[in-house]
Amino acid sequence: MELTLDMFLIVCPLVALAGFVDSIAGGGGLISLPAYYLAGLPASTAAGTNKLSACMGTALATYSYASSGKIEKRIGLFAGFAALLASVLGVAVMKSLSDQTIRILVMCCLPVAAIFTLRGHSQAEGRKQFSDTQTMLISLMIGCVIGFYDGLVGPGTGTFLILLFVHIFGLDDVTASGTAKVPNLMSNIAALTSLFVAGDVLWLLGLPAGLCSMAGAALGSRLTIRKGSKFIRGMMLVVLILLLVKMITDMLQ
Repeated sequence: MELTLDMFLIVCPLVALAGFVDSIAGGGGLISLPAYYLAGLPASTAAGTNKLSACMGTALATYSYASSGKIEKRIGLFAGFAALLASVLGVAVMKSLSDQTIRILVMCCLPVAAIFTLRGHSQAEGRKQFSDTQTMLISLMIGCVIGFYDGLVGPGTGTFLILLFVHIFGLDDVTASGTAKVPNLMSNIAALTSLFVAGDVLWLLGLPAGLCSMAGAALGSRLTIRKGSKFIRGMMLVVLILLLVKMITDMLQ
């Protein structure tokens, strides 16, 4: 596929914003995946290239949260293991669908994930107590469901993980965001591997975009650790509306 300057000008700034948003409240895929569509990539190539840039940004965000002790390791690792396996299945299903079906799925998920994001992560009433076995089983279940969704559709994965960790385990916002990065990263790696094998990764676009994602993630994770995530929701709403309108306009042309 021939790369043009316009493709970089569309993708790189939006992916940087996506890395920033994702490191704070999840939902970066709501911005980055449509950005690849807007650049003219087919659905499967957009998914693969998006996973590459997302992996780079999420890896840096995971390191930042881990360095600050904001990751609940048991929950994150169990959910991550399940997400890794389930994501491969999600990618396999995604590959069997048409481009138009995938685009429709993404467009349906955009407003749903946006609503969950903008509702916020209302603080749970303290940490909920579960046995080690219960923690493992619940984490595995969360990882399976969200990992499959990530491989199949993608956008909103981090947001759903944060919401589940807050409301099921009673984690605070920042720890939930940090813990969500572990299964999110592992799911992204599994999906990226599957899409790479299928030849659906545009490296010359994905790598520069990934560096932009890392820059956004570095800034976003630092701000989250210091201030929390509420300040990002208004900006997310504006971006989501603009991208959704643009995608609908392009599909109707």
